[in-house]
Amino acid sequence: MRISVKTATGGYEIVLGRGCLARAGELLNLRRRVLVVTDDGVPAEYAKVVADAASEATVVTLPQGEATKNIDSYQKLLKTLVEEGFTRTDCVVAVGGGVVGDLAGFAAATFMRGIDFYNVPTTLLSQVDSSIGGKTAVDFEGYKNIVGAFWPPKRVLIDPDTLKTLPKRQLSNGLAEAVKMSLTSSAELFEIFETNDPEELLDTIIERSLLIKKQVVEEDEKESGLRKILNFGHTVAHAIETENEMQNYYHGECVAMGMLYMCAPAVRERLLPVLEKLSLPTLTDFDTEGLLRAIRHDKKMAGDSITVVWVPSVGNYELKKMTLAELENVISEVK
Repeated sequence: MRISVKTATGGYEIVLGRGCLARAGELLNLRRRVLVVTDDGVPAEYAKVVADAASEATVVTLPQGEATKNIDSYQKLLKTLVEEGFTRTDCVVAVGGGVVGDLAGFAAATFMRGIDFYNVPTTLLSQVDSSIGGKTAVDFEGYKNIVGAFWPPKRVLIDPDTLKTLPKRQLSNGLAEAVKMSLTSSAELFEIFETNDPEELLDTIIERSLLIKKQVVEEDEKESGLRKILNFGHTVAHAIETENEMQNYYHGECVAMGMLYMCAPAVRERLLPVLEKLSLPTLTDFDTEGLLRAIRHDKKMAGDSITVVWVPSVGNYELKKMTLAELENVISEVK
C-alpha cells in the first residue's frame, strides 16, 4: 500500500507492506553515498539490507534508548558525514525507532543545510507516529526535543514484519500512540482496541493511524493549528519523562499516563480498561510540583499558559488554553 503525503513544502510517499524492507534498493534512491543510522537494539540485518543496496554505505550503530538522543550523538553523525566525504547529493537513512529517526533526520536537516533523508521505522511507535510528519530533534539539558527542525523524509518504508522481533512491552508502547490518535480523531479505531485483540490487527491499526496523521500533517505541517492534536497526552507525558530522567518509562507509556489527565471522566472510564488490556501503566502518582516545573520548559508554553488538547468524548477534541494554576488543579483532581 502506498500513502501520499502532500504538504506546502513538498510531498513524500509512505510505502506500507510486509516485506518492503527487502525491496529497499528498489524503493529508495541508494545509488550514492548513504549513511545508515541504527541502534544496537535493532537486528543488524535490517540495516545491512539497506547498506547492501547502496553504492557506498557507512553504518553508524548508536546505543539503544532515549538517553542517546543528545547533542553528542548528533555531533557523531555530523563528524561521520564530514569524515566520509558526504556531499549535498548523498543521503541519510534511519533504520530503527523514534530516537534513531529523530537523530538521523536532524543530522540530514542540518548537514550542508539539508540533504536527503529516508526513514525505515522498525518499532510500532515510530511506524504509527514519529516516522512521518517531518519533525526531527534532539533532547537538551534534560528536556525532550527542545532542539530540532522540520525536515520531511523523501520516502518512508514501513514493514510490519520488522515488528516480529519486538518484545511485548515495545508493542504496547507503540499502541499507546495509536490509542492517542483514535481518542482525538476516530471512535471506530478506538472501538477496535475495546473489542478486539490489537496485536491480531496490527496492519489495520498502523494503516488507520497513518491516515489520521497524514490528514493532520497535510492540513498543518508546522503545528500552527490542527497538528497540535497529535500532542494529546504529551504535555504531561514529557513532564513525566523529564522528572523520571527518561529511564523508567518508554515514551508511549508516558503518553498513556498523560492522556488520563487530559480527558473527560467518561472518556477516562473507557480509556483505563484499554490501557490495562495493553499492559500500559495507569499510574498518576507523581509529584505535582515536579511535573509543573518540567511543563514550564515545554516549548508550547506562552507566558504563564499552555494550550493543551482535551478530549471531551471519544473521537473528538478541544484545544484549551490553561494557566499553570489551572493545570495544577486538573492534575490534582485526577490524582
